[in-house]
Parts: sequence; C-alpha cells; structure tokens
Amino acid sequence: MTINLYTDGAAKGNPGPGGYGIVLESGRHRKELSAGFRHTTNNRMELLAVIVGLEAIKKAGAQVNVVSDSKYVVDAINKGWLKSWIKKNFKDKKNVDLWQRLIPMLQKHQVSFHWVKGHNDHPQNERCDRLAVAASEAPNLPPDSGFESLS
Repeated sequence: MTINLYTDGAAKGNPGPGGYGIVLESGRHRKELSAGFRHTTNNRMELLAVIVGLEAIKKAGAQVNVVSDSKYVVDAINKGWLKSWIKKNFKDKKNVDLWQRLIPMLQKHQVSFHWVKGHNDHPQNERCDRLAVAASEAPNLPPDSGFESLS
C-alpha cells in the first residue's frame, strides 16, 4: 500500500519563527504532525517536514508519495541536485544537516516527490499550511539548533 505524505513549512520573517505541518495518509489511516522553532527559515521547515514525515514511517521499504509545495525540496530530488551536492560534499550549500538527515530516509523507503502549487485549494496542502503556521505561533518555541548554530 502506498503512503501519501503531504508536507508544508512556514517561517515569518525568513529567518524568523517557523514551523512545519505534515499529513500522512495510508488507506483509512491518517496522522498529523507539526512542530515549531523560534528562529529558522522556510526552506528548512519545508525540508524538515519531509524528513520528519519519512521518519514517522516505521516499515522499511514503504512506497511513499511526498507531496509538497516546495520547489526547493522537490526539484532537489527530481532534478538530481541532491546527487550533485553529495558528489561535491555539499560545497557552498545550505541546510547540509537536514539534507544529510534526509539521505538515509530516501534509502530506507521507495520515495517519489510531487510538487503542488501552494495556497491553491489542495485540501491536504492547506491543512499542512495551517498546522505549520499554528506551530510557528506556539509559545516558548525551541531552537532550530542546526540553523541557530550557524547564525
């Protein structure tokens, strides 16, 4: 059975407070996840949403359709940018900590990436956006240590 992983990320000020939202669907099962951070970027939250969603899938070898409105994430995979970045040891690339965290998930599962236009009435994408924004507005947000350590 295929798992659909819908993701979105948001950051106010970019950098600023940010969050991600995730909707996982498999058959009749549905799970929502979200978290926020006090100082981060939109691209980090978009990427982290995919990672956390894939990490939530316990069974190795799962067929996963990732649906995201992030050209940054989808194009990095579908256009082969990530493979090139790996070969060049991520020279001059941002979010290396997250890309390196994603790589084992891409090896663990059979993952395909699909882009959808954001804020275009796609129900799961809209839900992910609401989750991400709400998470970014929560009180006492933790640090995004991967971002703040570089700032």
